[in-house]
Amino acid sequence: MTEFVTSADGTRIAYDRLGSGAHAIVLVGSAMNYRAFDPTTAHIATLLADQGFSVINYDRRGRGESGDTLPYAVEREVDDIAALLDVLGGSAALYGNSSGGALALWAAATPGVGERITKLALFEVPLTLEGQGDDGLELRTITELVESGDRGAVVEYFMRNMPPQWLEGAKNSPAWPDMLVIAHTLAYDVAVLDKADRAPWAEQWASVTQPVIAMVGAETQPIFPPAAAALAEALPDARSIEIDAANHSVRPEVMAAILGGFISGHEELATFPEYPDEPEQQV
Repeated sequence: MTEFVTSADGTRIAYDRLGSGAHAIVLVGSAMNYRAFDPTTAHIATLLADQGFSVINYDRRGRGESGDTLPYAVEREVDDIAALLDVLGGSAALYGNSSGGALALWAAATPGVGERITKLALFEVPLTLEGQGDDGLELRTITELVESGDRGAVVEYFMRNMPPQWLEGAKNSPAWPDMLVIAHTLAYDVAVLDKADRAPWAEQWASVTQPVIAMVGAETQPIFPPAAAALAEALPDARSIEIDAANHSVRPEVMAAILGGFISGHEELATFPEYPDEPEQQV
């Protein structure tokens, strides 16, 4: 059953809470995804609860059943995470999927919030390497497209550097109308990523001293391994690891096993079967 918490700016954030264990985790979603549109993360949440964890799976602002308050700011999304930490008793680990991983990093770097985050698990965060940013061009462009009202153009622009079959698959799927409804929130994901271009990572994220794992799939797009390696180099207590995943997606059983081992401190127990099929694909 959906529950709600009120963020600092009055925005209602919708979430599911599962399990009641001593270890807690908040699952931070990727671009376009929210609970009703993301069965993979919902399955991960269930599996973690079954392992004995307290888990929150929530709709980021502007998506699903969560509200939205303009103008957008990355700091407001950090406030949302802070409110969810309160629900869990004050502290928790974060799992950030794709651009949600960048948001998790900003939460961990925010005074008053970061101290409450115990560990960070990041999966294929699409960060641009230091010195290779575009001086905000992508953010300005997608913001202009959102303001134009052409939601299809917003999604197409956001996915322009992804394999073309991903966009074609999205357009031809029954989910395309749902994607258009929340297309404006893609500007939020770009803002979260663009913020990382503003200063060296070691400087911006110097306070992110929690244990961090930056995960990449064994089969993945070229941008992800260098970004994970650079995060491992820049953060005080981070390492990059390759996991059994492909196509920017991971089987729930695989991710739940990795997260369970990492958060509990028993990574040697995180065993899982090899892929028998293609994993569930996410945008």
